[in-house]
Amino acid sequence: MNSPSHTNSISGVPAKNAIAGDLQPSQAKRVSNSPQDHPGPLVLVGGGEFQTGCDFDRDLANQAGSQLLLIPTAAAYENPSQVFENASSWFASFGVTVHCANIFTRHDADDKEMCKQIAESRFIYISGGSALHLKSVLKGSLAFQALEEAWRSGATVIGSSAGAMVLTDPMVDPRGGAFTLGLGLVEGMSVVPHYESYSDEKAHRTVGIAPQDLALVGIDAQTAIIRQPSGGWSKLGSGRVFVYRNRKLADLTILP
Repeated sequence: MNSPSHTNSISGVPAKNAIAGDLQPSQAKRVSNSPQDHPGPLVLVGGGEFQTGCDFDRDLANQAGSQLLLIPTAAAYENPSQVFENASSWFASFGVTVHCANIFTRHDADDKEMCKQIAESRFIYISGGSALHLKSVLKGSLAFQALEEAWRSGATVIGSSAGAMVLTDPMVDPRGGAFTLGLGLVEGMSVVPHYESYSDEKAHRTVGIAPQDLALVGIDAQTAIIRQPSGGWSKLGSGRVFVYRNRKLADLTILP
């Protein structure tokens, strides 16, 4: 991959290998919490989940407990049973038992028993696959309402790859790098997973057309950003994280 020349100027999009530029004041919409809300950790992973390199899952499990609910919706047309096996094997090494929420259609997403399972879970993982299918199933559903309620009452929620993309609003459209409606668990930011393999041309386009004041975050595979209950964000894993706002490099302090 050939990196474009370094620039922090608005006349050109910053290179993916550039050093973060001066921090600009953020006007991004924040997560809106009512006085009754006590959100848990929110973790957005750049993909490559359930394997060596995502060892930060151990610490997340130590905090969240020994029962994890997997939502493999994004893999509905791939091999969701394999996703479940991979998740079960990976988290078993941390003493965690994985349960599966078999939500693959909109009908599934409005099943009351399924939604009750989500609402009562304290540790939820939304795995990768098709971001557009995942969004179409969860948008406006009882399952997403249950997920949001669980998170706002203290559950740890992890989204990886497609699972990370859809939790924001707007979200990056994986078909071409433009922007579309996301689920909006967090507003005012968008995520590009697998950023190490995102072409320079696509990165240039996505950063260049990002809405005014949007925080755009590129996250390498087996790397994550975590929003703590206090509201601050930090990086997990050994890969890279790039934050852009108004076509300039920024840092995690501007995230909502």
